[in-house]
Amino acid sequence: MQACRVIEFLQRVEGKILDRHLLVRGQKILVAVSGGLDSMTLLHVLKTLSGRHQWRLVVAHFNHRLRGRASDADEKLVRKTAAALKLPIVVGWADVKSFAKKSKLSIEMAARKLRHEFFAREASSRSIKTIALAHHADDQVELFFLRLFRGAGGEGLAGMKWRSRSPAVKAIWVVRPLLDFSKAELGQFARENKIRFRDDATNFSTDFLRNRIRNELLPLLRKYYQPALEKAVLRLMEITGAEAEFVGEAARSWERQHLAGVNLRPAPNRAGKMPALPKTGFEKLPVAIRRRVLQLQLAELGVATDFDLIELLRQLAGRPVSVAPNLSVLRDASGAVELRSQASAEFNASELAVDLAGRTGEAEFGGLHFRWRVRVRKHTGGAPVPLKQKESFDADKVGDEIILRHWRPGDRFQPIGLKSAVKLQDLFTNSRIPRERRRHLTVATNAAGEIFWVEGLRISEGFKLTPRTKRQLLWHWRSLCPRPGGISSPVISHREVWAERGSHAGH
Repeated sequence: MQACRVIEFLQRVEGKILDRHLLVRGQKILVAVSGGLDSMTLLHVLKTLSGRHQWRLVVAHFNHRLRGRASDADEKLVRKTAAALKLPIVVGWADVKSFAKKSKLSIEMAARKLRHEFFAREASSRSIKTIALAHHADDQVELFFLRLFRGAGGEGLAGMKWRSRSPAVKAIWVVRPLLDFSKAELGQFARENKIRFRDDATNFSTDFLRNRIRNELLPLLRKYYQPALEKAVLRLMEITGAEAEFVGEAARSWERQHLAGVNLRPAPNRAGKMPALPKTGFEKLPVAIRRRVLQLQLAELGVATDFDLIELLRQLAGRPVSVAPNLSVLRDASGAVELRSQASAEFNASELAVDLAGRTGEAEFGGLHFRWRVRVRKHTGGAPVPLKQKESFDADKVGDEIILRHWRPGDRFQPIGLKSAVKLQDLFTNSRIPRERRRHLTVATNAAGEIFWVEGLRISEGFKLTPRTKRQLLWHWRSLCPRPGGISSPVISHREVWAERGSHAGH
């Protein structure tokens, strides 16, 4: 029975390799082996099948040096296994922690980048065009939820592909022969074939989101919601991937015909059919295709994308959108995207004194229209309901005269909930507000110069309503130049959308 299971498993892996054209007869393959269950199983499977297909295997191990002696023990096991299988081996290492700190990357992302660069470099030096990785079905499910929580679109939710280009060197292909197999199946094969492997203790650390998904979320979902979770998620990923691929092909076809001026037909999709070619202008394209057209162009320009940036470009033609200091992107009416440099903004010294002595009033400053009303505080027993572009303050603490101005060097502000005031510059940085946007935001101070309101941020702790408040200042503002999303600045940033959705009234 055990021998039958082993043979069946090998036949299934072989079938996937052949059906999906992952490997061809007689080719050289760099097999990435960490020393864990997944990669050690992959190595033994490919070694067993290589006799029939004349594959020439080279073992590659990358020592991340993150776990001290444990990392060295992983390397020792891989070296020993390669020698036992009579396979050549290449080993690399790097100081991942230092690289992560220097590159401002997470440890996980830094390790991935260095690892892929090592594999691609070694493959290139040996004229190897294919790298085999041991990702499996459980990895796919974890990746689905990881990307779901990060707000990925259809292309991201489709997960890893059986065959894709190396992220380090595009001329090299990465294949994943075990993508349809669960970790439990790999474990059973390893036990029945007495394959030695090492467990990585960091896989159980709760410091990484992927580990929390694997060890906490997925068991909960299987137990209480969907026992066949893997099957359901993998099916959804397959459907989502096919649809995302079709949209991508249609977008590339439209881009080539309308933006590059070249009448090219797209490559066949998975079903071998051509997507319908939209013979229309950009604004009349389906929303999904417009988004992908923009995404493709931004990728070609080397601009990192997210949903907010894509949506701003889709909705606003001819309006620069800031993506970095002194750099913006603009989409014209035809759908074409271009990079533009912009001058660094200086501090704006303009200001406006406003008299609040009356019960009501209005003013205009910095592209905004303000309206206010002072009334006797009505104690309802609860906190005011946060409303878009409306706030409430203690009128007596604000006083009868205020100053409307822009951010200045040294400004300090204490948002509601914080125990002390902090530099406004630090708040902008933590809120991911680009430098060029900060100088356009309006600030309101009392006569003593204390800031009680900053456009887009929470109100001040020192001016909030309390049970002792007798008079309430109702503060309302709106843009003088309404745009989709309420954007009013000459050059907008996709990171500023938060500011146009109303202030976060935490009181």
